[in-house]
Amino acid sequence: MSSLASWSYTAQATIWKRSGATNDYGDPLFDAPVVIAVDYQGGLSKRLGDIGGERVIKNTLWSEYALADAGDYVLIGVSDNPDPISAGADEVMQVVQYADTFERLTDDFAILTGG
Repeated sequence: MSSLASWSYTAQATIWKRSGATNDYGDPLFDAPVVIAVDYQGGLSKRLGDIGGERVIKNTLWSEYALADAGDYVLIGVSDNPDPISAGADEVMQVVQYADTFERLTDDFAILTGG
């Protein structure tokens, strides 16, 4: 962890990676939850318009965790629940990579969740 990340990523989040397998109903299965160091900001969860609802960003989490992908689930806080849905986690919609501008040790990532 870079020295800047060590003072800025002081919160914890739990992430569930999709395992690639599905259950008998076609729902995705997930690997065991992993706790990662983050910082975060809340946002909007839904916008209603004349033609229906639109999914928008709910939370943005910043981390050096490089393995998050769209379709994974993430929860602000720590959970050992094997099921991200029952744990109240949000789906990862997009992950954006940023350079470690000052130390060039480990890139940073914005993990964007949808509501």
